[in-house]
Amino acid sequence: MAHAAEALSLNRDFDPLTGALVPVAAGIARVTAPNRGPFTFTGTNSFLVGTERLIVIDPGPRDKQHLKALLAAIGGRPVEAILLTHTHRDHAGLARRLKKKTGAPIWFGGRHQWSRPARWHEAMALRRAADWRLVPDRVLKDGDGIGIDGMTLGVLETPGHCANHLSYSVLGTPYLFTGDHVMGWNSTLVAPPDGAMGAYLKSLEKVIVAPYSHYLPAHGGPIAEGRKFARGLLAHREERNREILLGISSGADTVGKLVSRIYQDIGPKLRGAARLTVEAHLEYLMARHEISLRQAGLGARYRR
Repeated sequence: MAHAAEALSLNRDFDPLTGALVPVAAGIARVTAPNRGPFTFTGTNSFLVGTERLIVIDPGPRDKQHLKALLAAIGGRPVEAILLTHTHRDHAGLARRLKKKTGAPIWFGGRHQWSRPARWHEAMALRRAADWRLVPDRVLKDGDGIGIDGMTLGVLETPGHCANHLSYSVLGTPYLFTGDHVMGWNSTLVAPPDGAMGAYLKSLEKVIVAPYSHYLPAHGGPIAEGRKFARGLLAHREERNREILLGISSGADTVGKLVSRIYQDIGPKLRGAARLTVEAHLEYLMARHEISLRQAGLGARYRR
């Protein structure tokens, strides 16, 4: 499914008002955590859904200041459940403490696991980024519905960024909480074995055809034309596949050579992320039998 005509237009103009309770829509508010960084942008957005009774989506990192801000925003109202889009620590780190403070159960898509079996020689850069020990009080599945204060949240399984990633819709509205699956400020990091490019692309296609147009990501501002932006993301990934194929045909037959060819203006802090992204695309292309891997005396080399 190609969408080459869709341009990817990133938007980094967002003031999170860190720590403040920010109304987003009827029955939806946001509190942004103070964990600004190169991979979290302005910080993790925690969402409160409901009015008299609440659901908290992505309580965010383990941070005392953010816990205090969340509890102030909750204001003593009953919290029915704490939902996670996934179990990376910048989303789930505060889950246990918030459960202890509110008594709310923690629901998400199952314990963290690799998207594919890890290989013995892999660095596994994101091992420490996830909470491997967190166990859900309820495992959420695609199509589940969660009622809160006259609203219903729908569960969409959107693996790719990691294996247990979920998005949450507000049924009967245009709103979709997209976690790290779709963000307006940047494309999503897909880093094997934690993530998988094939699953990510399928999940993009899934949200594109879903009846939700206004995306609320876990980092950065809302995306008013979410499906259009998701089509742009899909086209961007398809173009990256083409660049890698062209690079291999032109002699860039290692990950390092491909990164140097494709990411010519990238800074040293993001070069590691670029390598992981290229590796994810290479695995996808190998699964499609468009390239092959050859072990040689100088290391792994790719060919068409």
